[in-house]
Amino acid sequence: MVSDVLLAIGLLLSTASQLRPTGAPVGPGELCLMAWVVLMLGKELNRLGPPLTPALSRLLLFWLVFGAALSIGTLAGYVIGDVHDPDLFRHDAMAYPLLALVSCLSVVEPGAALRMRRVAWLLVGFGTVSLVLQLAGASGLALAHTDPWYWDRFRGWSANPLQLALLCAVLALTALHLADVAASAGGRLVAIAGAIVAIHVGRLTKSDSFTLAMVAAGPIFIALKLRQWVRTFESRLPLRSALALIIVFGAPLMLISALPLGSSDATDVVRKLAKDDGRQVSDEADLRFGAWRQAIDRGIQSGFFGLGPGPHLDIPPLLVAARATEIEPEYVDHPPANGVPDFEAHNTLLDLFTQGGLIAVAGLVALTATAFFSTYGAGSAGLTTLLCGVAIFAIPNLIIRHPIVWFAIAICLVPKVAPGSAPAIPTGR
Repeated sequence: MVSDVLLAIGLLLSTASQLRPTGAPVGPGELCLMAWVVLMLGKELNRLGPPLTPALSRLLLFWLVFGAALSIGTLAGYVIGDVHDPDLFRHDAMAYPLLALVSCLSVVEPGAALRMRRVAWLLVGFGTVSLVLQLAGASGLALAHTDPWYWDRFRGWSANPLQLALLCAVLALTALHLADVAASAGGRLVAIAGAIVAIHVGRLTKSDSFTLAMVAAGPIFIALKLRQWVRTFESRLPLRSALALIIVFGAPLMLISALPLGSSDATDVVRKLAKDDGRQVSDEADLRFGAWRQAIDRGIQSGFFGLGPGPHLDIPPLLVAARATEIEPEYVDHPPANGVPDFEAHNTLLDLFTQGGLIAVAGLVALTATAFFSTYGAGSAGLTTLLCGVAIFAIPNLIIRHPIVWFAIAICLVPKVAPGSAPAIPTGR
C-alpha cells in the first residue's frame, strides 16, 4: 500500500514544476517516483517471480526499440554535423530511463490489473484534493513560492497551463473509468465528483487540447457503452430489436452532438470552446503548422533516423520577439536564446520523428495500438476512452515525457481485473 501511495503522489506532483527547488532538475514528484522505483526493484529482486507478463513484455520491447532509435538518431545527428543544446539533450536522456522504469514496474506483477486500479483510485482521490488546494491558492490562499496564474490562464502548481491541463484530462477520464466499474453507488459518486473537479480546473487552464479531448470523450464513451450493451444482450434480443434500441437511445445523443454543426452560428460555438473566444486560434495555428513543417524537414534531413534526444527546431521569430518584450509570470523557464535549436514541434509523433526517426514513431504507434485493442477487446469503455483522450491531447502537444501519460498507457495494457477481486475502494456498507 505504501508503494501505491508513493506512485500516486509521484504521478500527481510530477506536473507540479513550481514545487521544485529553484534551479533543481527534480522535485517532490520525481523524488517520490524514484523512491517507488527503488522499492519495486527491491521487491522484484526478492521475489524473483514468474516469467514476464504480456504487458511487461510489450513495454520492454517498446523501450528497447525506442532506446535503439534514439541511439541511432544521435549517431545520425553526429554524422550530419547537427548542433543541439547539450543541457536539453541530457534532460531527455535522463527522463526516458525513469519513464521506462515507471511504466515497466507498473505492470511487472501478474496481478498488476488490480494494483493499477487501486493506484487509479488513489490518483483520483489525491488528485481531487490537490486540485482543490490549487484552486484555494488561486483564491488568495496561495502556497508559498507558487504563482497559480499564467496571465489569465490557471496553472496551479505547474510551470505552464498545459501541464495542468494534461493532468486534469487524465484524472477526469480515469475517474470516468472508475465510475463505470465502481462496485458501489458511493464509489461511483466519489469518481464522478473527482471528474467534475478535474473538468472544472481543466477548463480554467484555457487549454484547447483539454477542451477537444473532453468534447470527444463523451461520444466515444457512449458509443463504446452502446456496443458493450448490445453485445451483452445480443443472445437475448433479435438483431432487429437491438438495432431499434440503439436508434432509440443513440439518436437523441447524436442529435444533441450535431446541433452545433447544423447551426448557422457553428463558428461561434467553436470560438466559444477555444480560449480567449478564439482570438488566438489563427496565430497559434500558424505557429504550430510552421513547427510541424520544420519537424518533417528535420526528420527527412536526418535520413528518417532522427537526431537524438532533445528539441531540434529553431524557435519561431514571432516567439523570440514576444519573449523579448513581454513581462512573463514567475516560474517560466525558457531555454536560453543561444542560436542553438531548442524548440519542439508540439506534436508527439513529429517530435519523436526528429529524435528517433521512423523507428521511434512506429514503436509508439504500435504500443498505443496494442493498448487500444487490449482495452477494446476487454470491453473497457472507460479505459478505451482514456487512451483516446490522451491520443487527442498528443496531437498538438509533446506529452511522452510526462509520467502520468505512461500511467494511462500502463493501465490500458492490463484492463482486466480477476473476477471476485476485492474492490479497491470501501463500499460504504
